[in-house]
Amino acid sequence: MPPAQPPTPTSSASSEASPGAPSDALSERHLGRALLVGVLAVGAAFRIHWALNDDGLYWPDEVYQSLEPAHRLVYGYGLVAWEFVEGARNWVLPGLVAGVLGLARLLGVTTPGAYLGVIKGFFGLVGVATAWGSWRLARSQGASELAAAAGTSLFALAAVPLYFAPRALSENASALPVVLGLALALPKASTRRAVLAGACLLGVAVLLRLQNGIFCVGLLGVLAAQRRWRAAGESLAVLAGWAFAYGLLDRLTWGRWFHSALVYLDFNILRNGAAGWGTAPFSYYGRVLFQGMPAVTLLTGALVLLAARRAPGLLAVTAVFFLLHALQPHKELRFLVPVLPLFAALAGVGLDTVLTGLGSRLASGAALGVVVVAAVSGVRAGRLTFGDVGQYEDSRPKVSAWDDAGDVNRLLLAASGLSEVCGLKIEAAHLAWTGGYSYFHRPVPLYPHNGPTRGSGLFSHVITPAQYAPGEVVARSGPLVLARLREGCAPDPGYSWRLP
Repeated sequence: MPPAQPPTPTSSASSEASPGAPSDALSERHLGRALLVGVLAVGAAFRIHWALNDDGLYWPDEVYQSLEPAHRLVYGYGLVAWEFVEGARNWVLPGLVAGVLGLARLLGVTTPGAYLGVIKGFFGLVGVATAWGSWRLARSQGASELAAAAGTSLFALAAVPLYFAPRALSENASALPVVLGLALALPKASTRRAVLAGACLLGVAVLLRLQNGIFCVGLLGVLAAQRRWRAAGESLAVLAGWAFAYGLLDRLTWGRWFHSALVYLDFNILRNGAAGWGTAPFSYYGRVLFQGMPAVTLLTGALVLLAARRAPGLLAVTAVFFLLHALQPHKELRFLVPVLPLFAALAGVGLDTVLTGLGSRLASGAALGVVVVAAVSGVRAGRLTFGDVGQYEDSRPKVSAWDDAGDVNRLLLAASGLSEVCGLKIEAAHLAWTGGYSYFHRPVPLYPHNGPTRGSGLFSHVITPAQYAPGEVVARSGPLVLARLREGCAPDPGYSWRLP
């Protein structure tokens, strides 16, 4: 019998040669699992808090590309934005929101204050699931449970993801299938079933947001670079099937194959129409991420670089998505939401390279330090200004990013409970920067600030600054009031449901 071979040396983080290593490794796994549960629980608490305590808007899209068309589907009325006049969006996101809204209606939740909380809470919980997906993606790239959990905190608890979390935006809805799809399909050891399931999820992500096609191309590129030709071919076939579904949906709803994609690309690429809402230099995203969460951004960036050798495919896909968005003239921070959990996953992989070789106590301390950095950012999320999130930088950079238009929306909620309201005019804000019928929830005319005059008789109530309040003040919120002008309204046969 040949002599026994000596044990092969391994890193001290996973070595079984030293007497205490097995129990240390077990302890680290337990800590990693407990840390993940804690991070997700606290992330859920943060998200539910903001879902229930913010009535403001970041941008009109969170109402008029999701809530308002969904309200129209479920309740039969709502303002129609230009995207749903010309067909620049498909109906997947409004359909998703309508599903949540319709289920709430079946359960008797029919007041706007209640069903809006349900919808925002739903998106918040989708964010928690996305954080778990970030952990799953880091694990698929070889990160330990402890390192992956710590990396997850950089998405679950950080200020910028928390700010966007409750908002009914396509970026939020699509981030979950993106991160889970890549977690299933990217690893070399993935089974055929996992790769196909991952490609399916990426196809769903494109239906929710067209720009996620970058991830689909990225997946195919990584599979080809790894010479996984069968997986690449089958993934391409799956993605082609979802492309067919995209086109068919447009054919059924807009009357033309791929209508929404063609209109959207024509407006944004050929005509550069989005530039009308502002342009920004290449450095915008890095600068704004640093403004909104400086410690998290620096830490994540450093750890991502450390992940380059161990997760080159994921890093390449992530970098391409980021760079293509940075090269576009029109930029909004929300456009990066689908890639933020990927950065967190890469940070988990990078952190694992740091923890390897450290003793159990040092490794645990380093991981907990990462979580503390993320948690401090989350606790300070309420201090975010519009300048911190890259919005209204030339006009209102120091104004809180939370509760913008909240006063108007709370008065819309108050008006929704008044049976005598037969018409309402909002004099205090542009109609696009309000919650529309999703908050008002009454099938009567809702007029913009430049609509008919008070003497027209077309509306019974008005939302206006307190100093301009006529008649009886019904409700107040901040400097604004809901006031009653008269009883009854003249009919308005020419009323348009189109958002002005």
